[in-house]
Amino acid sequence: MDIIDAINNRRSVKHFDPDHKMEQVEIDKLLQLAKLSPTAFNQQNYRFVLAEDPALRRSIREAASDQAQVTDASLLIVLCADYKAWKKNPARYWANAPTEVQEYMLSSIDAYYRNRDHYQRDEAMRSCGMAAQTIMLAALSMGYDTCPMDGFDFDAVAGLINLPEDHVITMFVVVGKALTPARARPSQLPLNDIVIHNHF
Repeated sequence: MDIIDAINNRRSVKHFDPDHKMEQVEIDKLLQLAKLSPTAFNQQNYRFVLAEDPALRRSIREAASDQAQVTDASLLIVLCADYKAWKKNPARYWANAPTEVQEYMLSSIDAYYRNRDHYQRDEAMRSCGMAAQTIMLAALSMGYDTCPMDGFDFDAVAGLINLPEDHVITMFVVVGKALTPARARPSQLPLNDIVIHNHF
């Protein structure tokens, strides 16, 4: 599917075929594409938790106001980020770069994030947001439907997946086959309402 068509046709689906299973090769392809999403300093700080165990998914559904797509979609991805990724062996992010580039980038990473917790968390959110969009567009190009979700108890889900203390949950993305088409877009604001030239 053409990328412009994917952007135009992507919709948030709420009702999925609970009997449909994705092949592992499809899941791997989707996640390989997701990890091409941009991250600052190439730190690849997104973490994709695949909730595959049926009992776990039922518990997550309970923490998500009983939203059916949590258990009925073929794939439930809990998008998390390691906001301390910047200091966890950062040389690996630049292992294939020339030595002078490696030295410059490692110094820059440290200077930018050290003692700036809000920078670290903000970066985590940006990284996962871009990864989520990549997942949704890639899934559509593969013939799948998706829904991004944040209507859940973040603390409860963190406990269910044993989220490390230096990680944060950003959202879910569910992937599967729609049982019914998404509703038509309710309305889109005109460009004049959302585009500002130079200054507010």
